[in-house]
Amino acid sequence: MDYHLSRRDKLRRAVKKAGADALLVTSFTNVTYLTGFSGDDSFLLVGRDNDVILSDGRYTTQLEEECPGLEMYIRPGGQGMFDAVAKIVGKMKAGRLGVESQSMTVSLYNRLDKDLAKAALVPTDGLVENLREIKDKGEIAATRRAIELTERGFAVLRATLRPEKTEKQVADELEYQMRQFGAKSIAFPSIVAVGPRAALPHATPGDSQIGDSNHLLVDWGANEGQYNGDLTRVLLTGKISPKLERMYRVVLEAQRQGIEAVRPGAVAEDVDRVARKVIDEAGFGRYFGHGLGHGLGLDVHESPRLGVSSKTVLKPGMIVTVEPGIYLPGWGGVRIEDDVLVTRSGHEVLSDVPKSFEESIVG
Repeated sequence: MDYHLSRRDKLRRAVKKAGADALLVTSFTNVTYLTGFSGDDSFLLVGRDNDVILSDGRYTTQLEEECPGLEMYIRPGGQGMFDAVAKIVGKMKAGRLGVESQSMTVSLYNRLDKDLAKAALVPTDGLVENLREIKDKGEIAATRRAIELTERGFAVLRATLRPEKTEKQVADELEYQMRQFGAKSIAFPSIVAVGPRAALPHATPGDSQIGDSNHLLVDWGANEGQYNGDLTRVLLTGKISPKLERMYRVVLEAQRQGIEAVRPGAVAEDVDRVARKVIDEAGFGRYFGHGLGHGLGLDVHESPRLGVSSKTVLKPGMIVTVEPGIYLPGWGGVRIEDDVLVTRSGHEVLSDVPKSFEESIVG
């Protein structure tokens, strides 16, 4: 099955519904989703009957390999992207040209609006992103692979953890190991935070040593080529206080209930509410300041969002993170995160890194 052509055909229907004759795709991530092209600096025109990818000579061979059968327009030397767009839009005879309002620059929009005399611009919002919410079989398989690489890297990290290692050394080793196992790259810069620094949800690894405190938060992920994994665990590395144990067990229970609430037909804000209630009732509500989770795919953070006021109805094929947390400034933090697939009958947790309180104790 040609997944990319199928996606473009679905997009064609959405473009027509939006009142446009064609869509100029300027988000490089969306171009990848619709064509399989892994490069950048390229736009895609999706028309009523045909599609054209606009690129330059650096990518000719790569496009032939990654996008067989897709019409290409390779810009000659000296021709800018605007002139290329104008030429192809003219050939398509698109009277109403849809544009991606979230990725198109104001400069390009203004120039197209001024100089494309035969095409009226139709700003659109989320046409491709809405399609990306529901993953097909190929995307789910790629995500499984990314998560496997994510998990294998962490297994090495845990086995080699030493009190004298710094946060940065741990992060560097973790990222190296994921690449050794086959990851193309990291999904995002790893978060490795010791003790009080674990209260920073997006802490940058520094010189704090693992032995400086009794817990270590690690948020990491591998990119398998296009798709990403995203997990978080807290390792208990020293003498465990009753406060830390209580926080850990509260977050773990919040995550368990949040995952159980993931199913087709569930509203995203209701899933968030289930997990948030556990933390609220334990007295930590004001220390959980972010949404419960987010979509995962070509981007680490994409639609749908599990959070307060998120009205998205979950559907089979969506992949979301479930990651409640408690962050006490100056003291520390606990966050536990897994990647979850919405299935026809409920959900499947795609990740399998030990997370019970007992299993998180590092001897």
